[in-house]
Amino acid sequence: MTAPVRSPPARLRWPLLAAAALALLLGAAWWVSGIWSPTPPHGLVFATGPEGSAYAAFGARYREILARSGVDVRLQATAGALDNLARLRDSGTGVSVAFVQAGTTTAAESPGLVSLGTVFYEPLWLFHRGLDVRGGFAGLRGKRLSIGSEGSGTRVLCLRLLALGGVDEHFAQLLPLAPEEAAEQLAAGRIDAAAILTSWDAPVVRQLLAAPGIELASFPRADAYLALNPYLSRLVLPEGVADLARNVPSADVVLLAQKASLVVREDLHPALQYLLLEAASEIHSPPALFHRAGQFPAAEAIDLPLGEDAREFYKSGRPFFQRHLPFWAAALAERLLVLLVPLVGVVYPLLRSLPGLYGWLVRRRIFRLYGELKLIELEMEALPAGEGAGGLRRRLAELEVRASRLRVPQFQAWLAYTLRHHIRLVGERLEQRSQLPNVQESPELRP
Repeated sequence: MTAPVRSPPARLRWPLLAAAALALLLGAAWWVSGIWSPTPPHGLVFATGPEGSAYAAFGARYREILARSGVDVRLQATAGALDNLARLRDSGTGVSVAFVQAGTTTAAESPGLVSLGTVFYEPLWLFHRGLDVRGGFAGLRGKRLSIGSEGSGTRVLCLRLLALGGVDEHFAQLLPLAPEEAAEQLAAGRIDAAAILTSWDAPVVRQLLAAPGIELASFPRADAYLALNPYLSRLVLPEGVADLARNVPSADVVLLAQKASLVVREDLHPALQYLLLEAASEIHSPPALFHRAGQFPAAEAIDLPLGEDAREFYKSGRPFFQRHLPFWAAALAERLLVLLVPLVGVVYPLLRSLPGLYGWLVRRRIFRLYGELKLIELEMEALPAGEGAGGLRRRLAELEVRASRLRVPQFQAWLAYTLRHHIRLVGERLEQRSQLPNVQESPELRP
């Protein structure tokens, strides 16, 4: 025969209920924290640029640094900044971070995207084979000029600057070549000039500066271009910096430059944004030819607004947990913090109120017995003196037994003792009344 299932003792019910309620509350809070503070994904897609570009080289370094924290960065080669922007705007591509050049978009055109700051200069290099471009673009008439492939920021900027100088497809043959292809064709003499927008560290720049018969043009009237395009910067490549022995370049070269921004989708997990900012600091903060130490990354919102996490990073650095814990441990700690802050606000007052609630429940059981005692007392008062009160005695005895079996905390034991004392007092009065003679009203006292 199956043994009956026993309920837990009364003294254990409330602790068990409190533990069950706390476990339920913790589970609900953990679920809510997963909505408001989900764990960061283990990977992200980074749109870089064409092969041989600074974008591609820097992207590889970001991948290497984030791999230390267990984050898998998948690089996507693209045509350039405009292609990067299009992929960021389209959530279906999976791209969540990319390099974007200044002057290519606005916050209204690209909602849902935010900047993590500017990270490096991208000078516009105009390499040519013996053209006279000292007075402007007149020396390009009828020439074959590469201005970057479709979808690249190089092409957009070149078309804008050439239009200001009166150059269009009827003035010169404008070719859509990627940087590596343009360098190869220029070195082989198949084109006359190549405009390439990339950083000083790009391999293609070093290759063309060292190539025989290829010169680097200095932009005349650079200040005028800057006045008409405020997002541009003026840089100077010092004489001989590429090769002091051969004095390359043979004179200072004035360059126009854009700043590249690190742009992310606004919904990218904050922990990954902080990792990207840390990587940007490691990669871009050392001094270089065109910037001083610590100049990049910079809290500049040129086209897109700075993200909230980026503003906090530039203000006070990485969050506390990410400074002192490994990445995934920090992410878990931050999630627990999101869980515990509201939970403590609920659980602490609840825990403080539990003793009072338990005391009220104990008093309620005692007061219920007091109610029964009062009812017995009223019935006793209604009985004529000297009449039998056997039924009331039995009820008082039962009430005393129930009072003696009450389980109460030590600090409220006096209530149980007081109840039992009062039960005895009522019992004594009952005995006294039962022993009194039943006095009938005398006829002489009648009116």
